[in-house]
Amino acid sequence: MIAKTLVAGLVATALSAAHAFAVVSITNRDDKEHKLTVVEGETRTEHVLKPTQVLEGICPKGCVIRLNDSENDEYELEGTEVVSIEEGYLYYDGPEDNPGTGDATKSGKQ
Repeated sequence: MIAKTLVAGLVATALSAAHAFAVVSITNRDDKEHKLTVVEGETRTEHVLKPTQVLEGICPKGCVIRLNDSENDEYELEGTEVVSIEEGYLYYDGPEDNPGTGDATKSGKQ
């Protein structure tokens, strides 16, 4: 009985640790570079992603991604997504249990 409890505790700890380290990963699949503005709370960070470049380890608590300084191209991410830029838009690549595919959630004006 103690062994089962210990194993269950270790599994729960491993799963929560894996979730704690989940962050956003963005891959530029376009043949041109894109400027990204990452907004986390009051902090804004700009990045330029060249074709095939990957930006990893951002937005652990969620953020807004703005493509090419356009307020119409804002995407709200929760902090666990794997996304890519294709034809100038942000698309989900994973994780597998993400409830939906296609465009990431747009938060900008339409």
